[in-house]
Amino acid sequence: MSSYIDLIFLGIVVLLVLYRLYDVLGTRPDSSMPHIKVVSKKEFEKIYHMLEKQAEEAESFKGVQINTSKADKSLLQIKDFDKTDFLRRVSKVFEMMLTSFASADKETIQMLTTPNLYQKFSDIIDQRLKDGVIAESDLIKIDELGIENVKILQKGTAKIAVKITSEQINVLKNAQGELIEGDENFVQKITDVWTFEKNLNTPSPVWLLSSTKKK
Repeated sequence: MSSYIDLIFLGIVVLLVLYRLYDVLGTRPDSSMPHIKVVSKKEFEKIYHMLEKQAEEAESFKGVQINTSKADKSLLQIKDFDKTDFLRRVSKVFEMMLTSFASADKETIQMLTTPNLYQKFSDIIDQRLKDGVIAESDLIKIDELGIENVKILQKGTAKIAVKITSEQINVLKNAQGELIEGDENFVQKITDVWTFEKNLNTPSPVWLLSSTKKK
């Protein structure tokens, strides 16, 4: 088990590095990396899918109930779309976002979100740091995942809204570590709707988080 975990961790690290090299999220200008050879699309996708396969038994997706809805029919408009694979990735992004937002890890958030959503998260983090507020978030488990809505826009952008039901412990503390909001012993059952988008005219396999809301 230890070697498997090490492999997944290494895979995630490599994948994050490839994100930066390939500029797949469109957040870094080419001029910022003049001496780095960009990985080709073919090489990127090969490694990306290989790492995804290695991580498909990750704990965060085990036991998750996948719900069906009328919106699933719209997925047929997206070529080679694999619902289970997509929702597995959503579960990992959900976990990474909760951890990154609580720890003020802007770099990871920027890689996983659209520029507009990143700016909203960044502003909240900046204000929290200014006020000396420390956030702690513990994702106990994801109970259910289901696709709520699918939209294919005229310019070829697809948007998929995913309903996520999870159990979490969330608290806020001051700079002295004193609890100011929440209960460290109370597990909240929270339902979110997160929307992911992707330009279907590009070969990139990455779906970016573009909006989040509570339901």
